[in-house]
Amino acid sequence: MEARLNMFGSKTAMGFVKRLVAANLSVADSGLPAATQELVKIRASQINGCSGCLDMHTKEAAAAGETALRLTMVAAWRDATVFTEAERAALELTEQGTRLADAAGGVTDEAWAAAAKHYDEEQLAALVCLIASINTFNRLNVMTRQPGGGYVAGQAAALMKD
Repeated sequence: MEARLNMFGSKTAMGFVKRLVAANLSVADSGLPAATQELVKIRASQINGCSGCLDMHTKEAAAAGETALRLTMVAAWRDATVFTEAERAALELTEQGTRLADAAGGVTDEAWAAAAKHYDEEQLAALVCLIASINTFNRLNVMTRQPGGGYVAGQAAALMKD
């Protein structure tokens, strides 16, 4: 697959992406567990069919110590025994927040309450912002057909320093 647009060669696209990355710094510093953050990014990217983000976030999670078993089981998290109740609540919120068009009411009160049992207000805010931002990255990559497979852990951080 060949990308429709060289996102890294476009001043406009890179300016936008760098600002999105900068906006995510508050999420990284929020107290929301790093493992949960990666699981959320992976699940939204699976739903959206974003190979570039799946490539990036599975490799970043593995480099941070996430197990192959947990990474493999994200797509079937409801039936897997390897996730905590807090992670399950975050994954449910991710699915509902990603599939807004599939549900007339958006995120259910039950999904919100389950997440609120495990995360404080700042962590919930971080979770909402993270779900919104990964969906934005997914849409950028899917629309421009950014291929997955060639990502190296740490590559995105290095690109953003330029």
